[in-house]
Amino acid sequence: MTQKLLYVKANPKADSDSHTSTLANVFVQEYQKSNPDCEIITLDLYKEGIQPLDADTLTKMFGGEKNKAYDYAQQFASADRYVIAAPMWNLSIPSILKVYIDYISYVGVSFKYTESGPIGLLSDKPRKALHVSSRGGMYSEGPAKAYDLDDQYIRTILGFFGITQVESLFLEQTGILQGDALKAAIDQSHQTARTMAANF
Repeated sequence: MTQKLLYVKANPKADSDSHTSTLANVFVQEYQKSNPDCEIITLDLYKEGIQPLDADTLTKMFGGEKNKAYDYAQQFASADRYVIAAPMWNLSIPSILKVYIDYISYVGVSFKYTESGPIGLLSDKPRKALHVSSRGGMYSEGPAKAYDLDDQYIRTILGFFGITQVESLFLEQTGILQGDALKAAIDQSHQTARTMAANF
């Protein structure tokens, strides 16, 4: 069976203007070289134009009626690998990504309720996910580590679905570094992306 990689993009900028998208593209392209038979599905959330859940969709979700959220959830559940490219905005993820997560947090598809509490349904096969993010400051370590809420949320919600193999790829201090220092950081992040892709 052909492996599927779902590449979720949550950035309104053109790829050429986005550190996050550029870094994620390097990873995906390198992964495709190593896995030529893998089907790459790119889901650009801004091009999709998804909107916050409305009353009609919510009613259908909990009433068992097919709807657009179900389609997104099924697409997500069908993948084996995930690349979620989302810059850190205001210590969190872009709001459109949260909307998408609301769509795919679908009872009976990504998780279910039991007498002992909710359990994820996506631990049925060995799945892996990568969170790619650029940040203006240094949040993966040091004094601002406590504010690293975007990566924490991504890891938590994927774990809730049953996806526990989650890696992170960051380009940090893009709002601080300049000139050669910024170029060196970008180059290093791209090299890290290529190395990670070979083992993803």
